[in-house]
Amino acid sequence: MAAEDTSVSGVSGRYATALFELARDQKVVDEVKADLDKFEALLNESADLKRLVRSPVFAADAQSKALTAVLDKAGIAGISANFLKVLTANRRLFAVADVIRAYRVLVAKFKGETTADVTVAEALSDKNLDALKVALKSVTGKDVALNVKVDPAIIGGLVVKLGSRMVDGSLRTKLNSIKHAMKEAG
Repeated sequence: MAAEDTSVSGVSGRYATALFELARDQKVVDEVKADLDKFEALLNESADLKRLVRSPVFAADAQSKALTAVLDKAGIAGISANFLKVLTANRRLFAVADVIRAYRVLVAKFKGETTADVTVAEALSDKNLDALKVALKSVTGKDVALNVKVDPAIIGGLVVKLGSRMVDGSLRTKLNSIKHAMKEAG
């Protein structure tokens, strides 16, 4: 059932599907998601960890030892830790970011949620995030999880990508369209 979703294909999709089915059977879907989110945050914070994950130079044994130390220090255990160790043993750790993304898609589908990518100029308050979730739920009819990215380059407003739809209400885009209109007029 989950494997039929075209958004989780390839190596990362197969690994994510296997992990999801195991987590679902053991009723730990949310715990595994939290562990994967924690690991992804570690990846984003550490250039050394990124290098360990992506570089084929490291032997599987060395990669496994280093990963075990990182997982222990981060408090990631159980299914999530075992899964990451399997990725390492199979020399597929380089695909972990894609596996995490695919796992999130499977969890969202399982929970009847959809995910929106939101880009803002500065961090939103909880009140504004809740209002945005309510507005998007009224459009989609589903609960909406938000992936919020702060990008000061958009100057103001926000850009929302939901599935194949995108709404660009950024000040940068509005200023660019005024600039183009003025060039055409003058």
